[in-house]
Amino acid sequence: RPFMNAITVISICFNNLSDLQKTCISVDEQTVHPDEHLIINGSTNDEIADWLNSQPQPRYRRWINERDKGIGDAFNKGILNASHPITHLLHAGDTYASENVLAIVQNFFTEHPQIAWSSGNIKVVRGGETIVIGKPFDASKLYRGMRSVAHPTWFVKKEVYNRIGLFNNEIKIAMDYDLMCRIANEPYGYINETIAIFDDSGISTKNYKQSLKDNIAIYEHYFGYSLKCRIWQLRLRILHWLLQTSLGKWLFKIKKGLGLANA
Repeated sequence: RPFMNAITVISICFNNLSDLQKTCISVDEQTVHPDEHLIINGSTNDEIADWLNSQPQPRYRRWINERDKGIGDAFNKGILNASHPITHLLHAGDTYASENVLAIVQNFFTEHPQIAWSSGNIKVVRGGETIVIGKPFDASKLYRGMRSVAHPTWFVKKEVYNRIGLFNNEIKIAMDYDLMCRIANEPYGYINETIAIFDDSGISTKNYKQSLKDNIAIYEHYFGYSLKCRIWQLRLRILHWLLQTSLGKWLFKIKKGLGLANA
């Protein structure tokens, strides 16, 4: 296949061997394997390094075992070390939604060579219900945060990072949203397929509230004070609180039943 559509899948991990194994199985089950599966292991223990070194691994898998300065730094290390033009950041714990994801994505980039990045749909758990969410990226709705353009579904050409810069490691939670504000003018394509299944065990309520605060600061850093952004984030905060209650869960079940979960 043409080199210009070769894919490097990047999986960052930190002391979570079973999560990484789940992700590796998902990558290995693809009908079209990645040209490279690069594991960035910043663990403080030897479990992951021992597993990678002692178990037979496919020829496309390679790894870097060294401490890093956090998630953004690990992402950047993966991007800088990727050998191929298209990159996908698939966290340890996240998995592909089907065996055909990489085949679908590769075909998409072949048919749309002008595209610099893409996103698709993601399966998540919300209010105790499993739903699929995802909408085409719309720069005019950036004030809404990451809501329907989930980062685990992005495939980004490596050259894009040369233009817009890498992840900002000063931002601890919403570094993907910061990147989305910068990538907004790059040629984009929406793949209307479920790309990934999100492992939400790493996101706590506390982190969610912090990420909403981060989103306002990031948006206003790029676009100036925004009442629209602040009102939207307040709405998300209320909805998040509501989903912790039995009434909220019941209402969400009805919303899902009406086919409005992705609205």
